[in-house]
Amino acid sequence: MALYPVIMAGGSGTRFWPLSRQARPKQFLPLASKQPLITDTAARLKGLAPVKNTFIVCGPLHAKNAAKLVKGLPKQNLLVEPVARNTAPAIALAALQVAARDPKGVLVVLPSDHHVADVAGFQRTLSDAARIAEAGHIVTLGITPRHPETGYGYIQVGAPLEGGGRAVKAFKEKPDLETARAYVSSGEYAWNGGIFVFRADVILEAFAKHMPQMQKGLDALAKAVGKRTFGAVLKRVFPKLPSISIDYGVMEKASNIAVLPGDFGWSDVGSFAAIPEVRPADEKGNVISGASAVVVDCQGCVVLADKRPLAVVGLTDVVVVDSGDAVLVVPKDKSQDVRKVVEALKARKMTRYL
Repeated sequence: MALYPVIMAGGSGTRFWPLSRQARPKQFLPLASKQPLITDTAARLKGLAPVKNTFIVCGPLHAKNAAKLVKGLPKQNLLVEPVARNTAPAIALAALQVAARDPKGVLVVLPSDHHVADVAGFQRTLSDAARIAEAGHIVTLGITPRHPETGYGYIQVGAPLEGGGRAVKAFKEKPDLETARAYVSSGEYAWNGGIFVFRADVILEAFAKHMPQMQKGLDALAKAVGKRTFGAVLKRVFPKLPSISIDYGVMEKASNIAVLPGDFGWSDVGSFAAIPEVRPADEKGNVISGASAVVVDCQGCVVLADKRPLAVVGLTDVVVVDSGDAVLVVPKDKSQDVRKVVEALKARKMTRYL
């Protein structure tokens, strides 16, 4: 059984402004280590699959950077979407490429901007998922919840399945806090981390069955795979595909879904407030980056400095970020609202900061 990792690198990462910009979104930032998140994502696959089997799906603006940050990636394995069409078309694009090489090859679909603390545990879980997928299941990893989280979708986990994994009772949207507490206390729910494992032929069959509106375009792309005309066909066909996530397009409709619970120190690094989950803090709970940062009498703060001195005094649970040309100050519990800054900059036509 051959594994084919597919790294999804099309996100914009507006919650990490001013570090993230249109040309340098979250997946290209060194948020969890000294390496960009996309580089860490590829590195944790070492031993599971060779780089020659790895694919990256991204947009034109990010293709050059993605190729540079994943060393050894074959040129033909960089799949550039002409326009963003959400995860279902992006995954279909990768599945067509894998199917042309190995119809029963197992895709491991991974977001490019997450963090995993326990790499060995992560690899064991993926190996188990691949064995379940080899038997014909569409597998989603369910992350064991550590606390009631309102920013994630949830999976209601059912009975064990023959051959491994568990049945999926339901996929749940992001809940309010009271509902999230009920989910976690019940022990029946896992976080939906957006990590999927399935055979190429199985997922293409699922697209044909559950998203027939996409089939004409996929047929045209399949005929062009490996030919010089592929780029032109992609440019013509891909923008016409429906813009829909694989969750809505397939996962909530298919009957051969299995969830494999896993606990390997996962974080989606969803905002600056999540930085303490992936970086060590000092004795007062501050996460400080940059030799020019001066932090005095602060507690629970995230302070990310650039080259110039950045002084933060007497604050609690606040994020302060200097990117060199812009400064952000926001309470940690409002970190999700940073995207509103990007919207405001667009409205003011301050494009140089986007």
